[in-house]
Amino acid sequence: MRVEVERAKCVASGQCAMTAPAVFDQSEDDGTVVVLDPAPPREAHGQARQAAAMCPGSAITVRGDE
Repeated sequence: MRVEVERAKCVASGQCAMTAPAVFDQSEDDGTVVVLDPAPPREAHGQARQAAAMCPGSAITVRGDE
């Protein structure tokens, strides 16, 4: 799995960081998404996919399974 974000689309809601805290955080400057692990371990895949689905700005893209 590969996680990618478009920070320009991020609305800084923090849903990703709350849903998948091992994968995402928020910038202290403006609250936008920060990817902590662009290739998360398998046990975090479900949370990463859920975070992408919940993102109000559609800023998160998840590709592949590994």
